[in-house]
Amino acid sequence: MSFKLGDFVLVLDEDLSGTIVSIKAETISIETEDGFMLDFQSYELVKNDKEETLKGLFSKSSLSTVISEKEQPKRKQQVNKRAKDRYEPTMEVDLHIHHLVKSARGMSNFDMLTLQLDTARHKLDFAISKRIQKIVFIHGVGEGVLKTELEYLFGRYNNVKYYDANYQKYGLGATEVYIFQNVTST
Repeated sequence: MSFKLGDFVLVLDEDLSGTIVSIKAETISIETEDGFMLDFQSYELVKNDKEETLKGLFSKSSLSTVISEKEQPKRKQQVNKRAKDRYEPTMEVDLHIHHLVKSARGMSNFDMLTLQLDTARHKLDFAISKRIQKIVFIHGVGEGVLKTELEYLFGRYNNVKYYDANYQKYGLGATEVYIFQNVTST
């Protein structure tokens, strides 16, 4: 095999390679990729044209394309919901008067209570029509008049059960309503 200066060679029986820098009879000096100068006999070396080999392997596509195809796609991490959060109510209705009107000035207590109950009835009917299963009505603590009236309203529906909402989240001022969806009317 004929070698010439600048050829890239591999060393047989060792994990070495480099570029030929000098040839003196049968002794060939190579410079490794790490910059070391080493002498070998010609029969210990094999000519390797690494660029041509790589070009032959990837002639139809770029090296980066091949690498990206071989890499495993990263799986999207699924957001785990806690079991407790899965069953949180899907709808909240705040019945505090300042959330329902810009100003309660000039409204009597009866007017405010009527507006709050009408809003609650409307939202409950909406939830039933849209098949929303849980609603929390935030009524506040106060003297308990609104809570009592809400319980009377919810008691008139045959597909509804109600109970105090999550105390940690709402305190004593909220009622959760569960709507049974498969009730058929006769």
